[in-house]
Amino acid sequence: MNADSPESGCANRAAPALDAQELGRRQFLNRISLALSGFMGFLVGIPIIGFLLAPLFKSAPRMWRAVGTVENFKIDEITEVSFEDTSALPWAGQTSKTAAWLNRSGAQQFVAYSANCSHLGCPVRWEAEARLFMCPCHGGVYYQNGSVAAGPPPRGLTQYPVRIQNGQVEILTSPAPIT
Repeated sequence: MNADSPESGCANRAAPALDAQELGRRQFLNRISLALSGFMGFLVGIPIIGFLLAPLFKSAPRMWRAVGTVENFKIDEITEVSFEDTSALPWAGQTSKTAAWLNRSGAQQFVAYSANCSHLGCPVRWEAEARLFMCPCHGGVYYQNGSVAAGPPPRGLTQYPVRIQNGQVEILTSPAPIT
C-alpha cells in the first residue's frame, strides 16, 4: 500500500505544526484564564471564610432585661421569669423567648439561675417541695443554690448577675453556656 493512498488511514498523517507565535498566544491565554479563575475563586471565598470565622471573633451579646418589680417577688421563693434571648434574630418570634429562675433571698438580694441544664441544655424545673431543680432529660439534680446534687451535669446552673434599677429587677442575660 502506498502511504498516500486512501486505504492507509490517518495513522501516517502528521498533526499540523503550531508556529511559535500561536503557541505563545495559547500559553498566554491559558495563564490569563487560570489567573482570572483563581481571582474569582478568591473573591467568592472571602465571604464564606468570613462567615465561618466570624463566631471566633464575635463576643456573646449581654443585655440587662427587666423581669418585674421588686414587689412581684416573695422573699425565700424561687420564681420563673421569662425574657427575650439576647442572641435571638429579629425574625425569631416565639423562639426568642427564654427563662431564668429568680431567687429572692432578702429584701434587696436576688440570684438568677439559667433555666437550662449545664449538661445538654434541657430545661430544668423547680420542685418547691423538695427544694431542688430537676432536669427531666438525663436525671440532673441541682440544689437551691444551683450547685450539682446528682446526675451527669459537669457543673452547677449558670448564674446571671441581677440588679435593681428604679424598682425593677433586671437580669444581665447572655446565651447559656453548655458543655
